[in-house]
Amino acid sequence: MTPPQLVVHRDKELMAQAAAARLITKIVDAQAARGHASVVLTGGRNGNGLLAALAAAPARDAVDWARLDLWWGDERFLPEGDPERNVTQAREALLDAVPLDPARVHAMPATDGPYGKGVDEAAAGYAAELAAAAGPEDHGRVPAFDVLMLGVGPDTHVASLFPELPAVRETERTVVGVHGAPKPPPVRVSLTLPAIRAAREVWLLAAGEDKAEAAAIALSGAGEIQAPAAGAYGRSRTLWLLDTAAASQLRRALYPPASA
Repeated sequence: MTPPQLVVHRDKELMAQAAAARLITKIVDAQAARGHASVVLTGGRNGNGLLAALAAAPARDAVDWARLDLWWGDERFLPEGDPERNVTQAREALLDAVPLDPARVHAMPATDGPYGKGVDEAAAGYAAELAAAAGPEDHGRVPAFDVLMLGVGPDTHVASLFPELPAVRETERTVVGVHGAPKPPPVRVSLTLPAIRAAREVWLLAAGEDKAEAAAIALSGAGEIQAPAAGAYGRSRTLWLLDTAAASQLRRALYPPASA
């Protein structure tokens, strides 16, 4: 387990811009080292804010978009094109504006996709797609993502892993169908903690006063069953990106003064 590092920005806009710049650098470095890069996207206001900031960044053209694989940490199990789906929002924020290879955009299945309304079958299908993309060097059933991003919910959930629910307890499967999520829609598809932990770097995004308690709980040594964000960490780095409102309940000693 890699100990978390914290970076706290003045406000959510600056956080999004700085995170976008950081992500561009990571993608460019990975492509220079291995010829390609792999990123897991997150939805929600902070995930979409980052993508919008990336779309507006002049440095976005430094990325070779055709050599970038995009995956998702979770998805609302709704029809293709539904405005509530994370992939729909990501396309509007960034993806439609850059020259991606469609074959490398790995959206999670929709209810009108090949698995119909069988969410558990859809989860198994996405797990198979991840396994097919994993190479011998990845030592597992998912690729070693360069960066996996997660939004943090007010209840400490990440992806669609909610406190105490069965999905957060999963230790074998890499992707699960989620039934009875406490926020709508109740049916979802999500990576599990073992899949999340395969990433080289995990970035957790939290902005706003409504995320302050969740950040404080997750960073205080809470267990992952009660606070799923506490169980999300990367193999080489775990980075919490916050604004001052989300960091307001943290001990100041957790992050250096220069990061505020």
